[in-house]
Amino acid sequence: MALVLEGVSKLVEGQTHIYPTDLTLERGTMNVLLGPTLSGKTSLMRVMAGLDAPTTGRLFWEGQDVTGMRVQDRKVAMVYQQFINYPSMNVYENIASPLRLMGVGKAEIDRRVRATAEMMKLSAMLDRKPLELSGGQQQRCALARALVKEAGLVLLDEPLANLDYKLREEMRAEIPRIFEESGAIFVYATTEPEEALLLGGNVATLWEGRVTQFGLTPKVYRQPKDATTARVFSDPPMNFTRMVKAGEKISIGEGQSKASGMLAGLADGAYLAGFRPDHLRIAAPHAEALEFQCRLRVTELTGSETFIHLDHGNDRWVGLVHGAHDLEFGAPLKVWLDAAHVYAFAESGELVAPAGYAQAA
Repeated sequence: MALVLEGVSKLVEGQTHIYPTDLTLERGTMNVLLGPTLSGKTSLMRVMAGLDAPTTGRLFWEGQDVTGMRVQDRKVAMVYQQFINYPSMNVYENIASPLRLMGVGKAEIDRRVRATAEMMKLSAMLDRKPLELSGGQQQRCALARALVKEAGLVLLDEPLANLDYKLREEMRAEIPRIFEESGAIFVYATTEPEEALLLGGNVATLWEGRVTQFGLTPKVYRQPKDATTARVFSDPPMNFTRMVKAGEKISIGEGQSKASGMLAGLADGAYLAGFRPDHLRIAAPHAEALEFQCRLRVTELTGSETFIHLDHGNDRWVGLVHGAHDLEFGAPLKVWLDAAHVYAFAESGELVAPAGYAQAA
């Protein structure tokens, strides 16, 4: 069982929401759509579901062309960011409601409702009304109503965005288990790279209506094919600056180091260096580390970590360092970077060499 998109695009009032896209989602896979707001995640999911028709291209489900098929005639379930339960019905009836609309028999409804409630850890709450549940339990109820249909394709559009931190962590841990038990194709939209990494499976990175890369989540994270994908799959976004390779030397800004690892194999010339915020240090990690003189613009304390916003010439960087640091705003600040954490991109943006640590992982 697979969902195949061939050249699928979507235009709305002359504006392109999705550029021509080819994707194949296999049975029993978790597939994360990762991108910022307005990158096209919801538009792509609506086309997958059959809620919207593609402007061009075709969709195939289990080898059958379903491009013009109504959503009611497909085995599709969708859960939105604003999850909805029927307040006048108890949990049992909320879960059973789509089956009753489908005309499923009473005994089969009871079997499927109880099996789904058990999977979602709702068996003890079947007689309760949604408003008697916690936020996480309400979300599980909405997910159960989608899963009870035994849909082959389950679409989750930022389903945890409105939950508090503790509930999000709880549900993030549960969704992979639910996915494994159901055997369906899951498509999960999020703006958060961390969430994509936690969910695992495959990831499609989106930017301004284009799928920039699709593949196994750890591989896309470690080896983004271009600077746009690297920017999308990093929070805060990856830092960039000009880099020059000359002989055995690598110059990044005013920092200079002996070319080693993946960088040693680069042809002489100019590149775009990229590195993630958590690889910047405010203390030298070793004698060969690249050193940069920056100016501190602002800091953000999260408790166990500190975000530092830096000016480096015309570049603006963000660093993420461990611990709470009392730093002077506007003051000069030296930071260091291990060359093994530097990605080399062509000036046009394509990846030339992954960072040494990513290649070794």
